[in-house]
Amino acid sequence: MTKTLTRADLSASLYKQLGLSLQECNSLVDSVIDEICTSLEQGDNVKLSSFGTFSLRKKNQRMGRNPKTGVEVPITSRTVLSFNASNLLKGKVNEKLTGTTKP
Repeated sequence: MTKTLTRADLSASLYKQLGLSLQECNSLVDSVIDEICTSLEQGDNVKLSSFGTFSLRKKNQRMGRNPKTGVEVPITSRTVLSFNASNLLKGKVNEKLTGTTKP
């Protein structure tokens, strides 16, 4: 079974590596996440070098279909958040999980 990395896990990792107090580590993690959220809320994309890019895309209104009844319903326009992992991150994950490297 896979483990999910949480804010607490990130804080604990910083605590072990940096030697700051746990409260300072919690504050640091929260500050980074808050800054990312604020930028996205303002409509900006967020690029973390060697990790990936969080980007916003506007989707136009379109017609959808209820799969049970077959009735067409409009799907309103909206903004969606997407994440694209960097090639470096993809390569590291692939290497770790499959034991192979990309040619």
